[in-house]
Amino acid sequence: MDETEFWALVDGAREDAEGDPEEQADLLVERLVLLDPEAVLDFARHFEARYQRAYRWDLWGAAWVLLDGCSDDAFDFFRCWLIGQGREVFEGALHDPDALAELLDDFDEEVDGDAEDLGYAADEAYEQLTGLVMPDLGLPPAPEEPEGTPLDFENEALLAARYPRLWERFRGD
Repeated sequence: MDETEFWALVDGAREDAEGDPEEQADLLVERLVLLDPEAVLDFARHFEARYQRAYRWDLWGAAWVLLDGCSDDAFDFFRCWLIGQGREVFEGALHDPDALAELLDDFDEEVDGDAEDLGYAADEAYEQLTGLVMPDLGLPPAPEEPEGTPLDFENEALLAARYPRLWERFRGD
């Protein structure tokens, strides 16, 4: 499976789920079980590589603004959700996290920003196909700390200055 096929699966499931992250995860599992186990492993490698690429302080800050706070676990689920938004949103956010203000049509912090189940879709599909737990993907270990410079998430003035478009759209009064 190449990158184009990976994103096509992600996008197709999101569109058919009409943006519902839980439904998107369910649809993704349904589509992955139609593939062979090696393709599911390829999908998992693509997903995990992007998940690790998104482990960055600047993205965590953007998630903090969008979600009005973001714990370690919430940031893990946010990164799954960000991948689930598709290539344009994902790559755009990596290039400039503040650009999420324009990249996202709608954002409801009660529903959006949390797609934990997307992170398990390949595991579930692989287990359904083979009856086995997914093996090690052979990827480098996840970094212990996010990439970049840590931010003081409690400093609203700093967040407003660092993410002016996100702050204005999602936190402005």
